[in-house]
Amino acid sequence: MKLTLLAAVATTTSGFTTSVPPLRTATPLFASKAAKKKEARAAWFEKKYGSEDTANSDSSAAVLKSDDGLEYVQLTSDNGSKSEVYLFGGVVTSYQDADGTDFIAVRPDAKMDGSKPISGGLSHCWPQFGPGAIQQHGFARNVNWSIVDQSSDKVVLEMLPSDYSKDIWDKEFRCEFTVSIDDEQLSTKMLVDNTGEESWDFQAALHSYFTVSGIDQLEIAGSFEGKEFLNKMVGDEGEMQTEDRSVITIGEEYDRVYKGVNDPVLKDAGTGKSLAVINSEGWEDTVLWNPYGDEGMGYNNFVCVESVKFDPVSLAGGASWTGTMALKPSKTE
Repeated sequence: MKLTLLAAVATTTSGFTTSVPPLRTATPLFASKAAKKKEARAAWFEKKYGSEDTANSDSSAAVLKSDDGLEYVQLTSDNGSKSEVYLFGGVVTSYQDADGTDFIAVRPDAKMDGSKPISGGLSHCWPQFGPGAIQQHGFARNVNWSIVDQSSDKVVLEMLPSDYSKDIWDKEFRCEFTVSIDDEQLSTKMLVDNTGEESWDFQAALHSYFTVSGIDQLEIAGSFEGKEFLNKMVGDEGEMQTEDRSVITIGEEYDRVYKGVNDPVLKDAGTGKSLAVINSEGWEDTVLWNPYGDEGMGYNNFVCVESVKFDPVSLAGGASWTGTMALKPSKTE
């Protein structure tokens, strides 16, 4: 099992800076009004999703425990491709193809004991991306998600309000994150439900760390040319610039928000492999981040190519939003 890959926490918008209190779980509310709300929510949930007492759909699927005590599941496909998904933060920490190439990076300084968000993987930024009204990147990466369905090649995780989340953001919600694997790709689906009556706004991102054999071996293709992007490395609040390249190479520190770009393909000359990030629904923007030159962070062996919904979504009571992203490896042409 791969637990770590790279180095220390960045203090840019895309970095992890939030200190995390001990994990908390939701506690029952005994007031009559709260009880009625709970009953109403349970009825709504069962109507939309089926019973909340969902058992594992595959008796052979297991929840494993890391050396540091965190629970995770391992998914496998028929050809030997595999993935690991941690319940803490709902983070995908590994995706290996049948050849054993791992496309997902976790930094070597990552705390894998639940004391802070895992620094790497496909990490959730929700209900906020970057700094803002609440803590940096929200709280979804700080809490334990629950398994509502599991098989050898798929897991469905759920995050519900807790005392901890309500202290930060007191809204009624349900988040569901599905990860599945087959011989061709790793697929993910983020479902956000407003389970209350009042509307609220949110941002979302998969803060995705990908391995590279060397930053000078990497090209990132996509519909970048002619698109405006926010270069957060310029000035105090960044500067809007226009991209004149169709293929991005990184030779300096990067923290860039490319709005309207959601089709990046990572091409690694060192491995001879490409990884297409297929954002088919919800994820409209791409963030590129790399702490170029910082040996302590291990800049040379990872890049963040993040699937983002940068503009806030206003979600009415009872409404849903979906973000769908798949990772599809191939041989570089």
